[in-house]
Amino acid sequence: MADTRVKLVLASASPRRLMLLERMGLAPDLLNPTDLDETPKRRETPRRLSIRLAEEKAKAAIHAPQVQALGSGVFILAADTVVGLGRRILPKAETRKEAYACLTLLSGRSHWVYSTVCIIAPNGQKTTRCCETKVRLKRLSREDIESYLKSDEWRGKAGGYAIQGRAEAFVRYITGSYSGVMGLPLYETVHLLEGAGYPVLHSWMTTASASV
Repeated sequence: MADTRVKLVLASASPRRLMLLERMGLAPDLLNPTDLDETPKRRETPRRLSIRLAEEKAKAAIHAPQVQALGSGVFILAADTVVGLGRRILPKAETRKEAYACLTLLSGRSHWVYSTVCIIAPNGQKTTRCCETKVRLKRLSREDIESYLKSDEWRGKAGGYAIQGRAEAFVRYITGSYSGVMGLPLYETVHLLEGAGYPVLHSWMTTASASV
């Protein structure tokens, strides 16, 4: 008999995105990260880059053999987060030098975090939403930055910091989505999944019943 139940594929290897999904009672049937060239295009804005990469990740996941093997009823969820200072795109820091440069730029200033969610439903319909969050860091001393770099929390993080870690102590205020800064805006994610036909509330009830 064919498996007719709906399945959810998270096109990401991010443990933070998985944790946030699970916090919402949503357990992906498959983690299928995609390997894309994330180099910004000429004159591409931070917001546009976030949207493009999320959509490209979702489209790439559709054709993955592991996803194809799930059969029908598959929902693809992809996301991408970009930190922007004006039109400037800050990198996902991979070296101490990159992270130091990012934190120096962000010190005492407001910046924007663009976190895009893209859903592709089983019928092929694609929906995308970009969540924009304004974050202001305190003025960072050299000691602040050097101490934070020793934590290694910055590695691979857009803008050189992880808000859910020690860097939260640097945040003066945030306007928008905290989960979006972490990498997956939950309001937008749940809203898009429900709109695409994924049974979010049913998943909640199933999870609640299982825990009793």
